[in-house]
Amino acid sequence: MPTPVSKPTTALPVVVIGAGPVGLAAAAHLIDQGLEPLVLEAGPRAGTAVREWSHVRLFSAWAEVTDPAAEKLLAPTGWTRPDPASCPTGGEWADHYLQPLAEVLGDRIRYGARVTGVSRTGRDRIVDDGREAQPFVIHLAHPDGREERISARAVIDASGTWSAPGPAGGSGLPAIGERAAADRISYRVPDLADPAVRARYAGRRTAVIGTGASAFTALATLADLAGADDGAGTKTVWILRRGISGSTFGGGTADQLPARGALGLAAKAAVDQGHADAVTGFRTEAIERDDRGRLVLVAEDGRRLDPVDEIIALTGFRPDLSFLSEIRLGLDERLQAPVALAPLIDPNQHSCGTVYPHGHRELSHPEPDFYATGMKSYGRAPTFLALTGYEQVRSIAAALAGDTEAADRIELTLPETGVCGGSGLFDAPTPTDQQTAAGCCSEPEPLLPAPTPPATARDTACGTSGGGCS
Repeated sequence: MPTPVSKPTTALPVVVIGAGPVGLAAAAHLIDQGLEPLVLEAGPRAGTAVREWSHVRLFSAWAEVTDPAAEKLLAPTGWTRPDPASCPTGGEWADHYLQPLAEVLGDRIRYGARVTGVSRTGRDRIVDDGREAQPFVIHLAHPDGREERISARAVIDASGTWSAPGPAGGSGLPAIGERAAADRISYRVPDLADPAVRARYAGRRTAVIGTGASAFTALATLADLAGADDGAGTKTVWILRRGISGSTFGGGTADQLPARGALGLAAKAAVDQGHADAVTGFRTEAIERDDRGRLVLVAEDGRRLDPVDEIIALTGFRPDLSFLSEIRLGLDERLQAPVALAPLIDPNQHSCGTVYPHGHRELSHPEPDFYATGMKSYGRAPTFLALTGYEQVRSIAAALAGDTEAADRIELTLPETGVCGGSGLFDAPTPTDQQTAAGCCSEPEPLLPAPTPPATARDTACGTSGGGCS
């Protein structure tokens, strides 16, 4: 006879995986609901991943990248939000918001704690009997090689996707020879203020693969390098898997987000001024080396490009599901996002201006009390919303506290214009061009009918680096 189901003991903490923006916000909302969080961060401090793109400026302003429950925790310390209209760099976001919030959370965060597995105590994913009565068990690895196991009443995975960038290969798999050429390939926007990084690209021919905001940033910064005294001979080849259309570079001066419009214009200028040559319809199948050790990109259709010295592959990010093999996940077969969430964020149908606020129900899985949030919840979709990530964890915390009414209520208020995130020019001034109704992103051509928006949906605000609009 099946074992009666009862909930795991409430004395156990709710484990949050990741001390990034959404993970720390989750902890703040759990505390606000009277629940005890334990945040596990693989890195040495809060915002480890954000600090890796510290030179990149967000499109979102401070008003869109801080969480209300987090601000409530910070208020007694005398913390005040920076200028709400200004857009921080990743480094400023980490230093002026994430780190102070982490200090308030104190020993509720454990650093150097890499999660290697999540399951139910005494139950692998096959076993039904008594499953929901068992607490979660989380396996950890520490930098010194020590292993540890802890228990939790619920798990919120806010580990993001930064550690799993997409490959250069056009079929979704690494191109033949991509791994062998790893010493010449970067999957991040280069920080050309770093002398060693600058020397890597100055006077060299670089291929940039991708069409999102990160690719625009790379094109613009490499064009700036080409025009600098130490950048003579710097040249970029821009690899697009599709063609160039009127919407490729965004809304320009008509963009309701001036920072995003300026970035698109800077990328276009890089092409128009001859600093970057665009190659369209090119899906990389192989990366070879010539007799001088330079890299030759070969397309699926057999085209071969002239050799390059470096490759910057900016083709999006993917969720790391390896440590969740014993958790029962309900994922969309295309996006690797929760089944109920996927139709709301599918980039085949939606831009960042048409993604709707959502909560615990859309984020639920067949495994009760397990949730993936933030960029991790979006799987491969590039339209993550910073404010929506905060709304996700507010709803989840309320659901875990048993307040279903609050969990189901949409409490997100978003700017009508939308706020795109992603990587922006890190030191460019904000343009003052008049803003019209072009929207924050160009919307992809729909392949299927768009779903009907929830009754509570409002215009949306696009997220932060590592996602954003592509």
